[in-house]
Amino acid sequence: QVQLVESGGGLVQAGDSLRLSCVASGRTFSTAMGWFRQAPGKERELLAAISWSGDRTYYADSVKGRFTISKDNAKNTVYLQMNSLKPEDTAVYYCAAARRWTVLTSEYEYWGQGTQVTVSS
Repeated sequence: QVQLVESGGGLVQAGDSLRLSCVASGRTFSTAMGWFRQAPGKERELLAAISWSGDRTYYADSVKGRFTISKDNAKNTVYLQMNSLKPEDTAVYYCAAARRWTVLTSEYEYWGQGTQVTVSS
């Protein structure tokens, strides 16, 4: 089992920045890590993913150039740096772990509890 705990969400204004953190514990085998979000009435979407080695990354078009995923293996922590936030970025943000590199939501097995990000205009 892998346990994931997100932090760093909050209420910000449009144009501000936030950095989300996700600490992994338990059987933290080599995995891909992803950041997702889900807004009310919308499907959960993959925003960014990173391989355990860090040599592969993926970004959704909606966040490319504004969000950056990174990781610190020594701390078992994955980050999502979010810049130039927009009201449409308002959602619950989740981190998740997969056993192999993937950009398919269905292949992410372990999920955190989520952290709310609200961007006011």
